Amino acid sequence: MPRPAPRKAASAMTYRDAYAALARIAAELESGEADLDRVLPLIEEAQAAYEVCKGRIEALRSALGEAGDDVELDAGGEEESED
Repeated sequence: MPRPAPRKAASAMTYRDAYAALARIAAELESGEADLDRVLPLIEEAQAAYEVCKGRIEALRSALGEAGDDVELDAGGEEESED
């Protein structure tokens, strides 16, 4: 069985990298083909990727909050003004 490519350290992951890792791990776990010995490392990797995503989202929310407290985005990404 080929070895998987080395993973980036969580601190070096971009949001896109972390999100892709979560999608890959979810697909592997949902397929039911993950070897039992591989589940714990997958869960640990998923937790690290989740923390990266969460941190990036929180940083963005904070930056947006500081830049424009009266601007909200609807589900489609469009600005809504508070009237």
